[in-house]
Amino acid sequence: MTNNKIIDVKQWNNIEGLTRLIDAIYTDDMPARIVGGAVRDTLRGLSFSDIDIATPLLPETVMKKLDAIGIKTIPTGLQHGTITAISDGNNFEVTTLRKDIESDGRHAKVEFSDDWREDAMRRDFTINALYTDPKTGKIFDYFNGLEDLDKKCIRFIGNAHDRIKEDHLRILRYFRFLARFDNVYIDPDSIAACKSLSSRQMTLARERIHDELMKILAVKNPYNAIELAYQNTIFTSFLPEINQASVEALKELVTREERYGIAPLALRRFAALLKHTHQSADKIASRLKFSNVMRKSLLNRLSEQKIEAQDCKRIAFQYGKQVAIDQILLHSKDNDISPYIISIQNWDIPQFTITGGHLIEKGLSAGPIISTVLQQIKNDWIEAGFPNQTNLENIVDKRIEQYQ
Repeated sequence: MTNNKIIDVKQWNNIEGLTRLIDAIYTDDMPARIVGGAVRDTLRGLSFSDIDIATPLLPETVMKKLDAIGIKTIPTGLQHGTITAISDGNNFEVTTLRKDIESDGRHAKVEFSDDWREDAMRRDFTINALYTDPKTGKIFDYFNGLEDLDKKCIRFIGNAHDRIKEDHLRILRYFRFLARFDNVYIDPDSIAACKSLSSRQMTLARERIHDELMKILAVKNPYNAIELAYQNTIFTSFLPEINQASVEALKELVTREERYGIAPLALRRFAALLKHTHQSADKIASRLKFSNVMRKSLLNRLSEQKIEAQDCKRIAFQYGKQVAIDQILLHSKDNDISPYIISIQNWDIPQFTITGGHLIEKGLSAGPIISTVLQQIKNDWIEAGFPNQTNLENIVDKRIEQYQ
């Protein structure tokens, strides 16, 4: 645990509400410490969004102290020792030190503790078990997390098999952290444990699986992590359709995104993984419990054909510019991508102005036939390349003639 590394806490003093909260629950004999992502990412020179605070105080005591100075508290996970404190408009999670006494791979039964190392032991990776005194900046490192952070090594605390058995989601979390770090050192024991216990991921709620998978795909470049997972059959239990061609399609997409300055999008990248298995896409979306909106959005990005110039505006009109750009990145030839994207970005999507009343005014009888003809006219207009109003009226007249 001994180290001489210090975090400059001045940068944390600017976070609204943090100092006030810390002062309320910090004493020399019962100090509060910042733990986890905020410490890890500060040491890496990265920004962070969440600040987690650990304390030996019982949650009821924390709430009482904070309530006394007007900081609102919400018992978000009281049985696990966690409360959410809302201080000067910012949310902070404050959790009592604890140890796991029972776990089934999804839910843990905990016992409160005053032992910092015991609390660190129940965390997942060494780089996430770094604590900092918010007043002095002193770092408390119980499992060589600082060394692992320096060499970009994602390593489970203690025995990797034991950590995964406590929470099966940690397999996916392991690959998410691999994806976040560049040139990462691969710990063979961690990979072996993930592989041998990968089938236990099926005990997780499918929503948790797809949420974690999307987080992996959202990082700057998830290719190496996804390839490693594929090589070790980590995702096979819930994504058996993925093959080497799928992984290479993801690599090609990431390269294209970087080349054309398109921001990462997890769903676009998931579509790349399904590029060669698109017939199974609906079944996969159902298996992973995608919402109807997310499922439709995924299917809209898949195509059995290469995208040609005449397809771009049609796709943008039907599904929006973002889907059109995603399809271009996924399904176009390399030389076509730039002009196709520019054509979409600079295009004002037109409005289809014809209504059922318009058709009736032109002599078409009211009834079910109206919606049929209206759709035919819209299809003709799209096929013709969205001509102006005069030409659209000509399309209307030609269609109506067929029914008179």
